[in-house]
Amino acid sequence: MNQIQHFSHDSEELAIVWQDASQSRLQAIWLRDHCQMPASRNPRNGQRLLNITDIPHDLGIDRVSLEDSRLVIEFTPDGHRSEFDLDWLYENCYCLNRQHDDRSEISKILWSGDSFEQGLPRYAYDAFCAQPRSRCAALQAVRDYGFVLLDAVPCEEGQVLKVIEQFGYVRETNYGPLFEVRTRVDPNNLAFTNLGLGCHLDNPYRDPVPGLQLLHCLESSTAGGESILQDGFMAARILRDENPEHFALLSQNWINFRFRDESTDLRSRVPFIETNDLGTVVKVRFNNRSIDTINLPPAVIRPFYAAYRHYAEILEREALQIVFKLQPGELMLFDNTRILHARRAYSAEGSRHLQGAYSDLDGLYSSLRALEADS
Repeated sequence: MNQIQHFSHDSEELAIVWQDASQSRLQAIWLRDHCQMPASRNPRNGQRLLNITDIPHDLGIDRVSLEDSRLVIEFTPDGHRSEFDLDWLYENCYCLNRQHDDRSEISKILWSGDSFEQGLPRYAYDAFCAQPRSRCAALQAVRDYGFVLLDAVPCEEGQVLKVIEQFGYVRETNYGPLFEVRTRVDPNNLAFTNLGLGCHLDNPYRDPVPGLQLLHCLESSTAGGESILQDGFMAARILRDENPEHFALLSQNWINFRFRDESTDLRSRVPFIETNDLGTVVKVRFNNRSIDTINLPPAVIRPFYAAYRHYAEILEREALQIVFKLQPGELMLFDNTRILHARRAYSAEGSRHLQGAYSDLDGLYSSLRALEADS
């Protein structure tokens, strides 16, 4: 339990020296806005019951007292009383805590091809379904590493949708709730051929892009067809380390992606590398098959292409990739805003059949937080 050594206040600010010698300086408006009392917040869901315009313009701190493990604050001019649990105040204080961030590179374990000497993150499907601890560990792998493999998933058509039901919801697209990955005559996407595919992320032409992709192997008797995964956040970090100007060009210049067939025309305008307010990577996009006409200012074209080539060359470095062949009953689940995937060409003889589907990251993260809270 957090304790206070000393506190003081004036009308605008509360100053706290905590037991560990850390300090907080909390503005009156912040304290009133974050009041935890039933008059200010719904006690069941924590949602605010007041608007910022309900707070007096001339708000001030009148009195502060320490009662057991709660700090009691009375405000002027309306006499409102707030009580703050000391642990809550310490854990939420903006002086001591950064913004919640579970999506950017700083919250991830970045990896390269030699990072999994003890084996890839892999879990039995039966345990994933039946044991909350196993499901939690598998979803943590997706959060931390960006992917997980599930073994012994029944080789039944549509099973990939049942996997999604364990943690979230299906993201249906123009391909339907699920899609077939096998050779087709006159396909509308090169993924439905036996050609090799370079490292890419799916659907950069959608806004928002599906956050998760699943691929479930039903048949695999062809020669070739190995799967390749790569950490796009690691590739972006390498790009930034090797040439900060190239990183800036790919994160600050937005380009168009597009997908068209007889019934669909999808377009988006986004950067290759998306950063947040702190300049850290939150999403990457790379799919050379889906880039639309690149329309940038004339002075930017040449340096942009140099940066684009540099990033593409990093993505071709075999040392950054993991290679494996999905066997019948195996399923890979990966973060489609971070993990690039590829496929080696495979022979026309034999049979290779995968079913894929999309979901969204918010459902997975919500399920994971609930599982972690119960553990």
